[in-house]
Amino acid sequence: MINRRLLLRTSGAAAAGALGTAALSVPAGATESGGHTDPTSGVTRTLLQEHPSPAKGWKAVQTLVQIPRHKESGRHSHPGIEVGYIIRGDVLMEFDDRPPLRLRTGDPFFIPTGAIHNARNVGRVTTMMLSTYTVDETKPLVTTY
Repeated sequence: MINRRLLLRTSGAAAAGALGTAALSVPAGATESGGHTDPTSGVTRTLLQEHPSPAKGWKAVQTLVQIPRHKESGRHSHPGIEVGYIIRGDVLMEFDDRPPLRLRTGDPFFIPTGAIHNARNVGRVTTMMLSTYTVDETKPLVTTY
């Protein structure tokens, strides 16, 4: 049976391969790489719902993204738009092609198709973001850089 509240790690492979297949759980503990703590360790994306879009070849995906204190999502993009809302916390949304955007509890945000961005938790609690994507169904939800 498929767990509809699928826990995904912020990675293109997990997001692409695990949606609609089986539950995937990733430990939230920090990993060591070259003597430095991974800045993305503990970041999770929980699949809330996924539906075909009225537009052929597209789908709608909704997730709950959680970013622990002092952590970040890592630079990534999506094959479609992301419309989001900060449920709790403070985020510095960094972009490759524009100035960063400071987001706080209650703020909405919009990320254009293909925009490379990084959500950095700059607050004192685990950030929770509700993210809804309209994406190309043939591509991974997340591509990391």
